[in-house]
Amino acid sequence: MWEGRRVVTIFGSSRPSRGDPAYVRAERLGLAIAERGWVVCNGGYGGTMAASAQGARQGGGATIGVTCALYGAPPNPFITHHEEAVDLFARLGRLLELGDAYVILPGGSGTLLELALVLEYMHKRLMPPKPVLLMARQWRPVVATAQRETGSHTASLQEVRTPEAAIRALIGTWGRE
Repeated sequence: MWEGRRVVTIFGSSRPSRGDPAYVRAERLGLAIAERGWVVCNGGYGGTMAASAQGARQGGGATIGVTCALYGAPPNPFITHHEEAVDLFARLGRLLELGDAYVILPGGSGTLLELALVLEYMHKRLMPPKPVLLMARQWRPVVATAQRETGSHTASLQEVRTPEAAIRALIGTWGRE
């Protein structure tokens, strides 16, 4: 389904609903990713996860949703490939494993956990360096803390403001493909 295609894992809040600025922005991001021929991957539920998957589907793209059996909730209707992890840790590991790049949208403690895990895995060299795009100023203090602690694993981080800037950053890293 997505073999040979780049996968962009998107982390963000489950709270925004259709029409909210955060939802619209995530939907535009998903559409822009699909238009490049890349695959959207996310946690498979609502909010920015549904929005980015919806945008990708509008662009004719594929979507991967990794949900958690413990939550007992179905994936959003825009997911084309559903994987159910047995617990939160397996879910997080799979989301990291699938991603060739990560886009971190505004979010709460779950998104903070996901960003921290990406940073820690890169710092410990448990995965190769991959692009990490921050689409929220709220993550600046987290990045500053990570840089104070180690510095080396933050080289792949870049702050972007728009979905279009995210695509340009990924093209700059991966080339036009």
